[in-house]
Amino acid sequence: MMKFITAIELKKRMDAGENICVIDIREPYEYQFCNIGSLHIPMADLASQIDKLPEKSTKVLMCKSGKRAEALGNLITVEFGIDVLILEGGITAWKEEVDNFLELD
Repeated sequence: MMKFITAIELKKRMDAGENICVIDIREPYEYQFCNIGSLHIPMADLASQIDKLPEKSTKVLMCKSGKRAEALGNLITVEFGIDVLILEGGITAWKEEVDNFLELD
């Protein structure tokens, strides 16, 4: 079963200095337009680049709304045995709850 994290909780944990790796799985054009400085590995490439994920960190998958991240999170957990959190609401929620100045469209 997938575990989720809210944008506010993620921001608190990042600010507290927790070892968190946020992986933005959106397409390159989406990431280039707007991002929060996270690790960018497009959804289609993540399985082949799984070794790029830092081992001793909490991994959070992020997309625009959370749907792609949830689907990929299931695959990563089942296929590779890696626990991940899903950013609930994706970067859209981050904009609404954490950074109102982020330009999404």
